[in-house]
Amino acid sequence: MWISFIIAYLAGVYPQKYEIIGVLTRAIIHSTIYRLRGNHYLRVQGKLSLPQILTLGFLTIILVGTILLSLPIASRDGTATSTINSFFTATSATCVTGMTVVNTALHWSLFGKIVILILVEIGGLGFMTFAVLMFVFMRRKVDLTTQLLTQQSLNLETFANTRSVVFLVVRLSLAIQLLGALLLLVDFYPRYGLKKGIGFSIFHSISAFCNAGFDLFDNSLVRFQNDPYFLFVLTILIISGSLGFLVWKDILLYHEDHYLSLHTKLALTTYLGLIVLSFGVYLLTEGNFSENQHLDFFQRLMNTYFMSVTPRTAGFYTVAPTHISMGGMFFTMILMLIGGTPGSTAGGIKTTTVGILLIRVWATLRGKRDATFMGRRFTNSNVSRSLTLVFLVAVVLSVATLVLTLTEKIPQHSGIEYIMFDVVSAFGTTGYTLGLTPHLTVIGKLIFAVLMFMGRVGVFTVMYSLLNSKRPEDAFRYPKENVMIG
Repeated sequence: MWISFIIAYLAGVYPQKYEIIGVLTRAIIHSTIYRLRGNHYLRVQGKLSLPQILTLGFLTIILVGTILLSLPIASRDGTATSTINSFFTATSATCVTGMTVVNTALHWSLFGKIVILILVEIGGLGFMTFAVLMFVFMRRKVDLTTQLLTQQSLNLETFANTRSVVFLVVRLSLAIQLLGALLLLVDFYPRYGLKKGIGFSIFHSISAFCNAGFDLFDNSLVRFQNDPYFLFVLTILIISGSLGFLVWKDILLYHEDHYLSLHTKLALTTYLGLIVLSFGVYLLTEGNFSENQHLDFFQRLMNTYFMSVTPRTAGFYTVAPTHISMGGMFFTMILMLIGGTPGSTAGGIKTTTVGILLIRVWATLRGKRDATFMGRRFTNSNVSRSLTLVFLVAVVLSVATLVLTLTEKIPQHSGIEYIMFDVVSAFGTTGYTLGLTPHLTVIGKLIFAVLMFMGRVGVFTVMYSLLNSKRPEDAFRYPKENVMIG
């Protein structure tokens, strides 16, 4: 509701350019009131599926963010930002990507930066989390529809504990971000003073926890290469956000029930394994790279550790992607594609998807019938969805790359990696770029917005929304027959 009133106020300040804001505001207010009176989504609950409602919810947040960022008050020089650039930035913030077509520190005013930060927070925690909080604060019972939406938004197996999980998510998130801001203030205060230090600490703590990658510096975090304390605090925030709220729930309650779900075990194993693997690979590919020659041994190790954490959707860097080796660039693309854990602030195909497929491949090569892990076997549905997801992502990224080769200009001394790297970065909600993103055409910006949206909301959710998919209820099944493979 408060967003609606902000829009209404700004519409009165800028009536000529934003006449449509008044109409949009009235629609949001009336629909919200209608919703709180017990009428579910203007009586279209039966017509819209849950994935469609989730998709429309994220699109609404992006639309509101676009309007706010396009206002003159949002830019530092007091001029209106173009609609396409405002839309791109709002999408990047809501999808916690960090890709920018304008410099965040130099272009946006304090109001614009606050809007970006709010979009990052909403996008990171999920807008349904805030919807449940609104019901709780207004002392209304969370109805079945909202519980189902929250269940799908947070990847819950059941919705019976929706309210408790949402409170856990919010309390945990606020506690980690507050602690992160205090730890960062220790480093920022001597550099920038109290007022600016507090602002920088809050902004980067939220951005790191939400794996958004937005920063207030000219060249990401290159200036902090020789600051191990800052890099370590930031990696803790990044890992905390990308592990997933259900994993944290299991960890925090372990002292009570001494139980970790299969999801948590697989997520932790895959996540930690990827960090160790990444550390080793980057030591091999970037260990003697010229960008690190001025650093001592411990600082090099810390920068390598930082590189092993951030490519999977965080988007910060101490060595620009354009300055790493080709081997490091290729491996970074793999990490960006994998992303974080389901139910977290991260994007990508997710660590558990990769874990399931690796276990299934290993079982097949050993002639095993079932894919098992820690005394449990994965269902055929798990394996099938993982394979389908990887195939769909491969198709989406291939089509996007093909179209961008026709619409975007590749520098003379660059190859297809100039486009592919940014495409994978957009889908993985990482925010890295080899230089393409700031020079995108309008078509390119729209394609990247779609990629960021699919990476954050989820390929299945978007596809189900477009196809209006429902559970199959066929009365019969065809006979089985094998075909040759490989």
